[in-house]
Amino acid sequence: MTLTLFSLTSAFALGLSGLAFHRTHLLSALLCLEGMMLTLFIAMALWVLQLESATSSSAPMLIITFSACEASVGLALLVATARTHGTDHLQSLNLLQC
Repeated sequence: MTLTLFSLTSAFALGLSGLAFHRTHLLSALLCLEGMMLTLFIAMALWVLQLESATSSSAPMLIITFSACEASVGLALLVATARTHGTDHLQSLNLLQC
């Protein structure tokens, strides 16, 4: 296992464990998701550079575009939640209530 592969795997696992175990605030969950998406972007960009193929060169741009959309939707949900509930604690949110 190379150092690059180990670093990317551990960064993704760290983001996943942060998302799984530290779910107190919505902002921390969104930051863990963003870290996981950036790890996937870096891994995909390095994979395309290693293959040197033109067919999959647009895949990293697609991932970073989806990551930017995910971040904007997450921040919009954070603002809407903070305005309606007054906090971003995930325990205070009731998903069954409209």
